[in-house]
Amino acid sequence: MAKFHILLDNGHGEDTKGKRSPVWKDGSQLLEYAYAREIVSRIKLLLETSYKKEGIEVHIITPETKDISLSERAKRVNELVAKFGKENCLGISVHNNAFNGKANGWEVHTYLGNSVSDKYATIVWHTADKLLKECGVTMRVDWSDGDPDWDSNFAILRQTNCPFMLTENGFMDNEHECHWLLSEWGKKIITDIHVFGILRCYHYWKDNVSDKNFYKGGISTENYDNLYVKE
Repeated sequence: MAKFHILLDNGHGEDTKGKRSPVWKDGSQLLEYAYAREIVSRIKLLLETSYKKEGIEVHIITPETKDISLSERAKRVNELVAKFGKENCLGISVHNNAFNGKANGWEVHTYLGNSVSDKYATIVWHTADKLLKECGVTMRVDWSDGDPDWDSNFAILRQTNCPFMLTENGFMDNEHECHWLLSEWGKKIITDIHVFGILRCYHYWKDNVSDKNFYKGGISTENYDNLYVKE
């Protein structure tokens, strides 16, 4: 059977203006490009060590620390999709959020409309919901179209040729949430959300990819809600 290819994109770069938290009183600061790259590296390491027997192959789309244009990121994704097949790929772009210093929470975005991207995002959202319950992190949700992810016209979602989602992992301009994100506990939870979410997506893919309704997003994710994640 074909492998399930995870295409990980870490948001922004060291030269992207504004993508960082304030410097807090203790001198700490979250740099989004660095945080996203650390989380992506942790995801890849965990999947390739603890879960190496699963049929998953991980690709880091943007290993550079400098910012890579969205068109180049999409080009790199699409080259891998052409090689492995869109039905065998899942892309995830890892980010942190910011707004007014008071907003908080975790959310996931997919492109406009209904597709298998929404199914994968629903699986990852439920994974996050379970893992964040004890952390005091709010789950941000948009149920207006029947699923918890936000429909967004982001370039990385629009220009890529495979199922793709973008995760916003907490608000870096919220001091309390930022300190939690920077803690080892916070980093572990954010990593686990993606790792366990990917594992559940893998089983959803493995069980259903041959179904003609799979790529249209027509197959329920209900049976995959509790895989790997303990209450």
